[in-house]
Amino acid sequence: MLQLSAVARLWVRVSASGVSCAPLSLNKTRPLSQSRPHPAFLHPLSPVPTTGLVPCRSVTTQTGGWYESLADSTPVHLMEQILISTQNATGLPWWASIVTTTFALRTAVTLPLGVYQSIIIGKVEALQPEIAQLAKRLHYEVSVKAKERGWTEKTCRYQFKRNLKRIVSELYVRDNCHPFKASVLVWVQLPMWVCVSLALRNISLGATHSPSVIDDLAVGGALWFSDLTLPDSTWILPVSLGLTNLLITEIFALRRLDASKVQKYATNFIRGISVLMIPIAATVPSSMAMYWLSSSLVGLGHNLLLRSPRFRRLCCIPATRGDSDTPYRDLAAAAVSKYLK
Repeated sequence: MLQLSAVARLWVRVSASGVSCAPLSLNKTRPLSQSRPHPAFLHPLSPVPTTGLVPCRSVTTQTGGWYESLADSTPVHLMEQILISTQNATGLPWWASIVTTTFALRTAVTLPLGVYQSIIIGKVEALQPEIAQLAKRLHYEVSVKAKERGWTEKTCRYQFKRNLKRIVSELYVRDNCHPFKASVLVWVQLPMWVCVSLALRNISLGATHSPSVIDDLAVGGALWFSDLTLPDSTWILPVSLGLTNLLITEIFALRRLDASKVQKYATNFIRGISVLMIPIAATVPSSMAMYWLSSSLVGLGHNLLLRSPRFRRLCCIPATRGDSDTPYRDLAAAAVSKYLK
């Protein structure tokens, strides 16, 4: 759900060449053999002296910023080849090829990672009763040791937290379910999203090694966005993108009506990002906005699929407290209760 750009400024200081600007003296003239001719009178084939001069170069002629470096990176060029090869192999219009490639990438890459994330979350939640029992036992043992050794309250808290952290880590290792593994989806999905977006940007701007592709892209749209190299002037794609992202955010928010303050802050932050993406999507080529909308719609479908009890049993996802035999009916009821009552 997650374009950034940076402009570098280069200040080049040109030093003077040391030519004297004092008035000429009529009494003291320099011999012709000692005088230095002006560069303009030199022979055309002789080099012009450039002592003390620093060539002034713009940022675009030298090494670009990190954004341009990323746009010219190997993963982005690989995505360009995938997009172009898919369109050539299928013969579909560019808008349909973008949707097809998006669906294939997200289904082949992010859906299995989403299943893996749900498995890790289910295992971690299943450990909570055992962790609670071990915490009670550890509290008793620390209190006994405190009486024997005369520990202060501060020392007791320190010993309890340190040993509880060790016990929890051992449980995570035992069940192979460290919570950090649940974030693998983000670390894969976000770079893939950036690379595909930059690849479409390069293709739309004609920055690839196949300039003829931009001509196909200019007529590869549909309906109101016939030219995929231009932004959507109607704002239909950007607004649809923002609404889809907000819908995904609200579906996650409805899963936990008793969310903590941190979770509420995170939800509001994602809502703000979803709204901010609307004007950004209105300024980029329609091909990028089309990809963003397609990716969000596929992500919405995957999120709903991961709620299906039959699909969860098929993927051997552990049961959690939030599971339900009628998840979609419960989701609709929660939405009505929260927004319409």
